Amino acid sequence: MTNSNSEATADGAASRSKTLIPLDLLRGFLIGSAELVPGVSGGTIALVTGVYDQLIDSAAHVVKAAKTVITGPDRWKGAVAELRRTDWFLVIPVLLGMATAVFSIAGVMEAFVTANPELARGLFFGLVAASIAVPLRMLPARTGQPVLLGAVVFLAAAALAFWMTSLAGGSDVSNPPLIVVFFVASIAICALVVPGVSGSFFLLAVGLYATTLRAVNDRDLVYIGVFGLGALLGLAVFVNILRYLLHNYRWWTLVAMAGLMLGSLRALWPWQSAGDAGGLLAPFDPVWLPILLSVIGAAIVVVLIIIESAFASKTVKDSLGEQ
Repeated sequence: MTNSNSEATADGAASRSKTLIPLDLLRGFLIGSAELVPGVSGGTIALVTGVYDQLIDSAAHVVKAAKTVITGPDRWKGAVAELRRTDWFLVIPVLLGMATAVFSIAGVMEAFVTANPELARGLFFGLVAASIAVPLRMLPARTGQPVLLGAVVFLAAAALAFWMTSLAGGSDVSNPPLIVVFFVASIAICALVVPGVSGSFFLLAVGLYATTLRAVNDRDLVYIGVFGLGALLGLAVFVNILRYLLHNYRWWTLVAMAGLMLGSLRALWPWQSAGDAGGLLAPFDPVWLPILLSVIGAAIVVVLIIIESAFASKTVKDSLGEQ
């Protein structure tokens, strides 16, 4: 949760403790679970649990390795060098945790969100609302960035996310062409890695949310394979752009991320009409239970922030003690 996340280096894989593997498995499970819920971003959970920068950097190294194999120079030697810079003791447990979540609770999550929409949105509203503090806490010290312009960027990103989440009225497409699945997946994966932008919500907007969850639940390997290839393409194109922004325009990027997270709360307002795009309504029964779940969701995030901050402080002290 600290700015130390931005200091992830090429030797991160060597310095990461193997004792963190169980925790990283849990992080991956939480990220995967979040991506199953329209309106909740896996990127947000990665931010809250303190592994966002490391995952983006590692993904960029893998993408560069693949590019080096194809274009050179020093194809194999260069690719191996990039793969060695990848934090595999983080990436593999997180991916395993995500896969476990997707393949074990996709049907359960869809049923919970469908049967209890007010309760589900209440819980996730609290989670995301409290998570807005995370990118703001990660802001580096300002070096000339005007506060007023930063506020404009924050509000513009929030307005964009609010508008985007108002578009999710696509009807369910039961048998989409596989080429459509491929390109939809390549766009949805970009939403996965941006906090405040939900890949599941994008799938909902284009009518492939329920279709994709059914394919996962029914183990439709053709659909899953095509979706996975599309996701790899999107990740390869987008992750380097995001890494560049985080390393070169970190202050502005984090401000924009916080704004996207604020705007995405529109999708998670507990009380919405049942029609297309879910119009926002005043609270109706049930009232108190969604509010209670929202408070619980926010409290979970606060606890995670405190734990992550304490862990980061201990790591810094240990590093200083070894010097």
